[in-house]
Amino acid sequence: MKTEFQAIVVGLGGIGAAAAYWLARRLGGEVLGLEQFETGHVRGASQDHSRIIRLSYHTPAYVRLAQEAYAAWSVLEAEAGESLIIKTGGLDLAPRNSAVPLTPYVDSLRACEVPFELLDAAEVMRLWPSFRLPDDVQGLYQAAGGIAPAARCNAAHLRVAQRHGAVLCDHVPVTSFRPRGDEMEVVTGEKVYRCQRLVIAADAWCNSLLAHLGLKLNLTVTQEQVTYFATPHLADFQPDRFPVWIWLDEPCFYGFPVYGEAGTKAAQDVGGHEVTAKTRTFTPNPAALERVRAFLAKYLPSALGPVITTRTCLYTLTPDRDFVLGSLPGYSNAFMALGAGHGFKFASLFGKILSELALDGRTRSDIQAFRFDRSVLHVADPPRHFMV
Repeated sequence: MKTEFQAIVVGLGGIGAAAAYWLARRLGGEVLGLEQFETGHVRGASQDHSRIIRLSYHTPAYVRLAQEAYAAWSVLEAEAGESLIIKTGGLDLAPRNSAVPLTPYVDSLRACEVPFELLDAAEVMRLWPSFRLPDDVQGLYQAAGGIAPAARCNAAHLRVAQRHGAVLCDHVPVTSFRPRGDEMEVVTGEKVYRCQRLVIAADAWCNSLLAHLGLKLNLTVTQEQVTYFATPHLADFQPDRFPVWIWLDEPCFYGFPVYGEAGTKAAQDVGGHEVTAKTRTFTPNPAALERVRAFLAKYLPSALGPVITTRTCLYTLTPDRDFVLGSLPGYSNAFMALGAGHGFKFASLFGKILSELALDGRTRSDIQAFRFDRSVLHVADPPRHFMV
């Protein structure tokens, strides 16, 4: 196999697979993708059956980015010949005096002229009788919300990238980077590759790679988990009858209709312990499971049933919970993306943006808020705000 490419992508999870795809659409066989484990592995943040996709976000910039994300997924669907995004509708729920008020979401959707409905607790329970809500809860329903089937999306990105000619290699850990003039050498255990443009999409492993370039980010890695429950009311939670939902408070919970397993799926957002990519385990946290179970018992009791399975994953969080997306300081030919624990819905768009930055030197997408050199990513002991 040749060792010189126009572009090399390091990490083939959700975002890296998307970057390989979008780059290969333009460069064909001049794209190399390197994955340290097997493709489709469960050690990171990009597998399982489902992720929430939504237009409902807390700033207009995020809403517009989410609109672009839907368009990027549509391009992949057309090329893959496969329907991926499943629209169930999305429901945001917030009690009075919530730690995450609905007002910014409402204002952002209005600013972007995205249709939505504001519902009181009685209206939510009339539409979805499975909920048990107190009077002070308000709901925001947006019809475009739904499921991004994570494992299927990743597989589609990789499959079509290879169809375009991309060379994808798994079980190839990168040991270092070496700048060589306008190019970059990517050193692995057996070979040294050279490229004109480097893309890093390594999530919890990114700081160990950035260290070879003298760079570091303030990041917190946590071990999270999701649980599938064998509800005896499967018919009530089918994707065409029940929405994805988010409880906007502290703690924050979220959940899915039946998809991928014969049961509902629910989890706490940022409910896990701090770990590293090396110290994480795959053992579920019983206390975290009980918090989810208690929440469902109070507000969505018919979603409960015996545990089918609990799966763990990693969140790699920036202090402000915003993404990292763009070029690396001091390296005009190196780029990276980090999803900050809520980026999968944007994965295909991030791949598109990375390809535009690498090949055109610019993108029309508004990514200024996600710059690598923003101060919160580098100051000592930054304040951490993980709610979005």
